[in-house]
Amino acid sequence: MATLKDVAKEAGLTTSTVSRILNNRGYISDNARQKVDVAMKKLNYQPNEVARSLHRKATNTIGLIVPHIRHPYFSEMISNLEDQAYDRGYRILLCNSQSIQEKQTEYINICTGNQVAGIILCSGSVPMDLFEEVGIPVITMERFLDNGTASVECDNRQGGMMAAEKLISCGCKHLLHIGNIGTITMPADQRTEGFREACEKKNIPFVELLTEETQYNSMKYGDLIVKALKEYPETDGMFANSDVIAAQTLQVCRKMGILVPEQMKIIGFDDVNIASLTTPQLTTVHQPVKEMAEIAVRLLHDAVTGKMVARRTVLPVHLVERETTGVRITQ
Repeated sequence: MATLKDVAKEAGLTTSTVSRILNNRGYISDNARQKVDVAMKKLNYQPNEVARSLHRKATNTIGLIVPHIRHPYFSEMISNLEDQAYDRGYRILLCNSQSIQEKQTEYINICTGNQVAGIILCSGSVPMDLFEEVGIPVITMERFLDNGTASVECDNRQGGMMAAEKLISCGCKHLLHIGNIGTITMPADQRTEGFREACEKKNIPFVELLTEETQYNSMKYGDLIVKALKEYPETDGMFANSDVIAAQTLQVCRKMGILVPEQMKIIGFDDVNIASLTTPQLTTVHQPVKEMAEIAVRLLHDAVTGKMVARRTVLPVHLVERETTGVRITQ
């Protein structure tokens, strides 16, 4: 039996374009429509009428799929997305996938079964093929999907470069970077690329360490940090891929008798609330979560109403300097 993907290949178009044609979403040229019509007849393709009817009768609910609800970054993103959705008259159907394949598939089915207007995806591990025939807009956060409607990202590469440049300007000579999950490719990997580029440009030695999915899910990085600092005792500057990792680095340094920022400078990423609650407070790369949430909901709303939307939006980041990169003033 032919699939939407087969029709797209036969017509020489993307699956997302074919999906928009079948669901009459946005501007589509007559030539593209004709190609799809010919391909469907040739392959004897029968459109998924259930999915199409769901689209036509969509509710004012947005399906929001996240991999984590306890992580400070996702908690803040969820809160901002809910605020933006409410302002536009939408409700949120929150799905916590925990990066489990079975739950991801089930939640996508729940979303379509509940006739959601569209899906905002904040999980990096959901397979692309699960969205081949959903027939509704899919907006991705910090991930670009070929068959998605649009993506919203921050400039991760710029953030990594900023972090390295700041540590180097503080006089750090031996840098350590604790990065993303080694088994999953994400836009956040570009933080490592930016960090690496800045270090190589200044000829500063550095070490890169990957994390594991179990550490990400449990938010427990202590053992990894202890091992790293014992293996690389000369480290005097660290860039962590998240404020959670950076905060735990502070805890480890305290236990190991390493003074921050006197002996070790630390920079995190995200600028969530935890960054200003630690002692000393974390210097970090600010990710514009509020703006990203506003754009994601607007893109979804525009796609639902048939407007053309930008396929990819990348927002700039900036460094927020706090105490972990400067000498503290003692009272």
